[in-house]
Amino acid sequence: MNADTQEDHAALAARYFDGQSSRLYHVMLSVRDGVAVLAGDIERSCPLGELHVSERSRHAVRKVSFPDGAYLEIADQAAFNDMLHATGHRDGWVVRLQQSWRGALLATVATVLALWLSYQYLLPLAAKGIAYTLPQSVERQLGQGVLDMLDRHVFAPSQLDGARQQALRAQFARLATPGDSTPEHRIVFRKSKIGPNAFALPSGDIVLTDEMIELLPDDQAIMGVLAHELGHLQQRHLTRRIIQTSAVGAGAALLFGDVSTVVATLPPLLLDLKYSRDVERDADDYAIAMLRQNGIALEHLAQVFVALGKLDEGTPYLSSHPASAERVERIRAAQR
Repeated sequence: MNADTQEDHAALAARYFDGQSSRLYHVMLSVRDGVAVLAGDIERSCPLGELHVSERSRHAVRKVSFPDGAYLEIADQAAFNDMLHATGHRDGWVVRLQQSWRGALLATVATVLALWLSYQYLLPLAAKGIAYTLPQSVERQLGQGVLDMLDRHVFAPSQLDGARQQALRAQFARLATPGDSTPEHRIVFRKSKIGPNAFALPSGDIVLTDEMIELLPDDQAIMGVLAHELGHLQQRHLTRRIIQTSAVGAGAALLFGDVSTVVATLPPLLLDLKYSRDVERDADDYAIAMLRQNGIALEHLAQVFVALGKLDEGTPYLSSHPASAERVERIRAAQR
């Protein structure tokens, strides 16, 4: 409370507690010459500047605390607010915002905006930094067991001839890769229950389905797909996404108290490998650079998306990647 005025004020009924026991004292509170004065079951006084007044609340009684731990409870909020106003007391700006619907709306909008900006820009940057500092052994652990899980629920053993599988692996192994290092990887073949697909896991596994091989016009197009997935590995896209999703889940757990959120988000993430347009462009650029470095015409990569574009929109690979026509145009522009 403030002591800016020397005027006396009408007494208010209050309940006094000494802070040492649960005993209730009924008192009258008044202000005289900048001093709070109690009379009734107990008598004491204290300068206004040494008292602390609790925040306003619509339903709860307000409390006035003394330096020694004793406190008053005042039920007549309207009369007490008048007394505070007369003594020069003003609530802090946070309290005033809480009491104003405009302030509450502004705070809500600001919070939502801050969360959205963090999710859109800060979190991806942080995830990228963390992903590149993780040892490869840790990254491999992130993908450990994922392929086994997918084999149980999504894939069947590949029907592709073993010699054909080895020939494709050997062909890709002969290609030079952009940059100074090549991510550790292993090409695995599976028959899929969900149609043509290809993706890379943090474990280093590049999964290529029989249906994708059947769809593509030639082996050079298959090399384009593998180069694209190697680009995801090289830039640790899935690792970054797992970190982002886990961070969002952890944030939700802090807000809502449900730690199972973190665990629950990972299986859908692995089965629903949706990437942003920027991430897909990065992987396309890696594939473009790799094909160029090995003298392979970019049209082979373009034909991958021409073939995919002819499939129904419900195909899983299409639902998790940007529009094929847009990518074909971009790849063909890069070869001019």
